[in-house]
Amino acid sequence: MKSLIVFCLFLLSLVLVQFAQAQTVDEVIDNYLNALGGKEKMLALKTVKMDGSMNVQGFDIGITITVSQGVGSRTDISVPGMGEGYQIMTPTKGWSYMPFQGQTAPEEVSEDQVKAGQNALDLQSPFINYKEKGNTVELLGKEKAEGLECYKIKLTNKFGKVTTVYIDTTNYHRIKVTGKTVVNGEETDIETIFSDFRKNADGYLFAYSQSTPRGTIVFSSVEINKPVDENIFKAN
Repeated sequence: MKSLIVFCLFLLSLVLVQFAQAQTVDEVIDNYLNALGGKEKMLALKTVKMDGSMNVQGFDIGITITVSQGVGSRTDISVPGMGEGYQIMTPTKGWSYMPFQGQTAPEEVSEDQVKAGQNALDLQSPFINYKEKGNTVELLGKEKAEGLECYKIKLTNKFGKVTTVYIDTTNYHRIKVTGKTVVNGEETDIETIFSDFRKNADGYLFAYSQSTPRGTIVFSSVEINKPVDENIFKAN
């Protein structure tokens, strides 16, 4: 009798393990999109403008990020006493102009950087209709990120560039994103930590704090679906 009970408990454990692993990558993605506001709402997202600042060595650097869905992304950077610069990314090209880093004119970024930066042009999330976009996803299990248990998803865009996205198993917020980019001709790891999640009046969820090895950007305002002049995505 005892051996029968043990055997039954063993079978039950297998069933429970199977149930625990039944969460598919598409189910995780659906829950993540619901946390952002829902798939239909995300598909209605066309433009975003985020104003914030980052403190570096005692200086408050002004940062404005403007994105138009599938058209372009521009990050304007203002350094007190040192001028203003920008980084632009479009589906085919990108430019960088950082006078406080010695640049005297806008310079095109590498083709590899353009390929790696395409996810930033997809406001609606590269997870939405990912197959149609040529992206692939893979659930790599669970892993701790910032002390939280997260689903770990490998996202590969149509150019073969890989990022790893960590999604909180409790509230399905995106906690961390890691990947690689090319800086000064060398491939380097990049990591962004997201926190201070807030829903705006329109029901969209945004992270008002984004941390990278260079510092933490704290956003003070987020505007959505406002008209954006596409000329800002051209080097000037």
